[in-house]
Amino acid sequence: MTQDLNGTDEAVDLVVVGSGAAGMAAAITAARNGMSVVIVEKSQYWGGSSARSGGGVWIPGNSVLRRQAPADDLGAARTYLTSIVGDGADPDRIDTYIDRGPEALDFLIENSGLDLEWVNGYSDYFPEAPGGRATGRSCEPRPFDARALGDDLPTLHPSYTKAPLGVVVKQSDYRWLSTGLRHWRGPQRMLRVGARSVIGRIRRKKLIGLGSALMAQLMLGVRAAGVPVRLGTAMTDLITDGDRVVGVALDDGRSRTTLHARRGVVLACGGFDHNSAMRRQYQRAPVDTSWSLGAPTNTGDGITAGLRVGAAVSYMDDAWWAPSIPLPKGPWFALAERSLPRSLMVNDRGVRFMNESLPYVEATHRMFGGPFGQGDGAADNLPAWLIFDQTYRDRYMFAGVPARQPLPRSWQRSGAITSAGTVAELAGKIGVPADALAATVDRFNAHARAGSDPDFGRGQSRYDHYYGDITNKPNPSLGELAKAPFYAAQMVPGDLGTKGGVDTDSAGRALRADGTVIDGLYAAGNTSAPVMGHTYAGPGATIGPAIVFGYLAALDAARR
Repeated sequence: MTQDLNGTDEAVDLVVVGSGAAGMAAAITAARNGMSVVIVEKSQYWGGSSARSGGGVWIPGNSVLRRQAPADDLGAARTYLTSIVGDGADPDRIDTYIDRGPEALDFLIENSGLDLEWVNGYSDYFPEAPGGRATGRSCEPRPFDARALGDDLPTLHPSYTKAPLGVVVKQSDYRWLSTGLRHWRGPQRMLRVGARSVIGRIRRKKLIGLGSALMAQLMLGVRAAGVPVRLGTAMTDLITDGDRVVGVALDDGRSRTTLHARRGVVLACGGFDHNSAMRRQYQRAPVDTSWSLGAPTNTGDGITAGLRVGAAVSYMDDAWWAPSIPLPKGPWFALAERSLPRSLMVNDRGVRFMNESLPYVEATHRMFGGPFGQGDGAADNLPAWLIFDQTYRDRYMFAGVPARQPLPRSWQRSGAITSAGTVAELAGKIGVPADALAATVDRFNAHARAGSDPDFGRGQSRYDHYYGDITNKPNPSLGELAKAPFYAAQMVPGDLGTKGGVDTDSAGRALRADGTVIDGLYAAGNTSAPVMGHTYAGPGATIGPAIVFGYLAALDAARR
């Protein structure tokens, strides 16, 4: 969209489209480097998908890790990321991410309310890969008193689900809460979480955690830097002057205006999570926008605007997948549920097809039939079900429901959960061959008793054990299914957001297909193509790059 600059309603140095982690990082950095900045946000809420996330940040070598964790070598982190991304890696972007990541995060810690701690033991997702760390490189926000947000609190994006029992939890709490009373750390952690919540209430605090806490802490930095945030304001197009992007067209539901950007526009408005047409165009079936945990207003606006001005895009077939249970009130991201003993996953043929404890992106790739970028894209293992027995229910939390507590009847009425007195009866109810399911369970049980999984290697990786049950012997990830009733939970390819987006260089500048830079246009977060390729390095490996490349985009604009 080309427009005479004299018709521009208003001008600033930098326009940031989107108020998630990438957008806030860019805005804080730009403002602290002397630029006038505006954040425009389509939603009536700020925080985007980042506010709905677990709040983890995977940036190797940052100051929090240097203080709290065993020494992390950046060379090892570089080796690790390069090894797991493989041939699709952009070495310049990987090097920049590793080398400049600590600088970016430390800048935001200094210029916002970020208060992070190391998640001790939450391993990299491939800890046995070269350079991988079983003790982990992820940081998370400490619980935050949301009273500090003042008038901004009511417009913080709600989380996609409430924590069990209404308490404020951290990522480091969840693994122990999921195994209940099986280990002494379970009740200890329950008491700690309960005490945190009770003390907070006594002190009249409004404690929030996870992604809500992360984004609230960043919002303090946005406000301290004097950056206005315009909610309910959608970007409808980019404005160009020749080959250069010089602003944005906006629609706030009352009027349409233009906003000139003297130094550039940063697209940080998420992916196309809730755009059915784009998902059908670019992604494998089955996909359903109702299965996405991304912010509902993520409809690909930044990506489509980039395409209109000549930007190239990559990885559009992929997403930050999350095997999910389609519960009546929305999808439940099955993170720990797949790794606990006495459970397995089968396809419509009644057979296992993967290590159920795989990291969630890789697990969903297996549900689709294999690694993305390979094969014909057939959904070979869908439909899929998570099968478990009553001992599993007696011991472990499931989808937020504590152990021994009955699962809601509405879940069974919806078809998300099915139960039966025998494996054969269960097979009939979910429509898989009874003899195949019985043989699958028998074979799995024999391997579980032996403590190994020769078929798919479940329980071999340290990551498999993180959400396992360390009291379960001989393997924390394996246990036989023996006690009726038996359950089947429908599993669908949900996601935390789409992965594909605008191609960028190591400064966050948008690129054309021939590799030339689109002057004045930047992209970060899920609006940009991932530095992770088709994989996922560890907890917080979406938010980490979003922060780093949002920061670097703003620095590049400041040098213009």
